[in-house]
Amino acid sequence: MRYFAGLDVSLNETALCVVDEVGTIIREGKAGSEPAALIMWLADLGMPLDRIGLEAGPLSPWLYEGLREAGYPAVCIETRRVEGATAAMAVKTDRNDARAIAQAIRVGWYTAVHVKTALSQELRLLLTNRKTLLATQLAIDNEIRGKLKAFGLKIGPVTPATFHDRVVDLLADRPRLMAMVVPMLKARDDLRRQIDVLHRMLLRATKEHPVCRRLMTVPGVGAVVALTYATAIDAPERFARSRDVGAHFGLTPRKYASGEIDRNGRISKSGDHMVRQALFQAALSLITRTQRWSALKAWGMALAKRRGLKRATVAVARKLAVLLHRLWSDGTDFRWTRDAAAAS
Repeated sequence: MRYFAGLDVSLNETALCVVDEVGTIIREGKAGSEPAALIMWLADLGMPLDRIGLEAGPLSPWLYEGLREAGYPAVCIETRRVEGATAAMAVKTDRNDARAIAQAIRVGWYTAVHVKTALSQELRLLLTNRKTLLATQLAIDNEIRGKLKAFGLKIGPVTPATFHDRVVDLLADRPRLMAMVVPMLKARDDLRRQIDVLHRMLLRATKEHPVCRRLMTVPGVGAVVALTYATAIDAPERFARSRDVGAHFGLTPRKYASGEIDRNGRISKSGDHMVRQALFQAALSLITRTQRWSALKAWGMALAKRRGLKRATVAVARKLAVLLHRLWSDGTDFRWTRDAAAAS
């Protein structure tokens, strides 16, 4: 007899359900949302488990690694599939969710999610922290700009470095406004210092990452784009074909086919938004800012003339996603001309 387990993870407690190969519930219960507590609960079963499914979530990587290290066949499953399995439930509870996950694991109605290595998770934290501080700084800039307009004070075009001095100059003869804005400027200055700290850490991490150095041989791909892509892919062998990477990051068109209807829509925008945004920025830089000519730039420029810059940028971003995976898999650097690529 084969047995399968489903885990519905919450912050403090996890609901567990074990079923046999015909779907009969063998045991249900709850345990703390910690690897040690889950391992103890599963060990008390006294029966071998074919698969243990848990939904992808904030605690999933930690619990997944703990279960795998203990020898349990844990599988992290895609959230949308779980939502589909539980959508028809009249009563939604943690217990019912655990039952649905156990049944999905039993019949194979799930999509396994790749759990990134500890290094990739750490570098991803570095990227997201930097992005959060940049967004906060931008929000402060926009808040100050918007509020000063009500008093007829226009900051105008400035760089991030000259923003502070420009605001101080505008408020030189408005002491009441100055007193109210200075705390915002001080907070902004602190943010900029911490952004610099994180950015230096990012550059150092990229320099020490051999894959990132190789990816940066591609025009338009800088340190941020390379590290964002590398931490998202994590293990290139999990993609059977390089062209699958474009679809994985939502850079391929949606398709609707039913009866006589067969149409393509806009890109799906599924997968990692941060990677998709980074690839789009790299593609735009390649088309509009890179001076050195390459076959990829020529293709993008020709497409931009026919279909417009935005569509061409999306298409180049998709090509970059595929190209970066191929370079990573082959261990080769970018070749600027078709002749050089053919010669190799």
